[in-house]
Amino acid sequence: MIFAAYLSIITFHLLISITMLFREATPADIVEIVRMLTDDELGHQREDFTDPLPSSYYAAFENIQRDPNQEFMVVEDEGEVVGTLQLSFIQYLTYQGGVRAQIEAVRIKHDRRGQGLGKQLFHWAIDRARERGAHLLQLTTISNARKPSNFTKTWALPLRTKV
Repeated sequence: MIFAAYLSIITFHLLISITMLFREATPADIVEIVRMLTDDELGHQREDFTDPLPSSYYAAFENIQRDPNQEFMVVEDEGEVVGTLQLSFIQYLTYQGGVRAQIEAVRIKHDRRGQGLGKQLFHWAIDRARERGAHLLQLTTISNARKPSNFTKTWALPLRTKV
């Protein structure tokens, strides 16, 4: 399910702890990213967090890094990776050749959930999409989850309409 918000009318103020660092993921982060992707009901079923990780994760990460329209980000707090998301920029013909941004794979480390990190990460993604000239933002969620996460309840429903 995809929800959209028009970036041109969104105003947010981002407050980040002095120790928070939003940065592009590196190959050294892949294990922690996959650990977070696996740490929910659906991810546990579809991901393969084994040691060593399957090479498919590394190949996919290399493809993402080579594509200038893909940004795989991590949130680091005092040197520890505590969150991640993938931000994709999609060129299309409507809106006179506009660009939309799509957010996927939003995860916060299990023991850090409920502390506002997802909100900070999402605000960062909105600002980044605006910087890259996107006027439309899409958030991909999975509709077959048995219980929506607090993040989904907070963000997905408001994004069904213009904000």
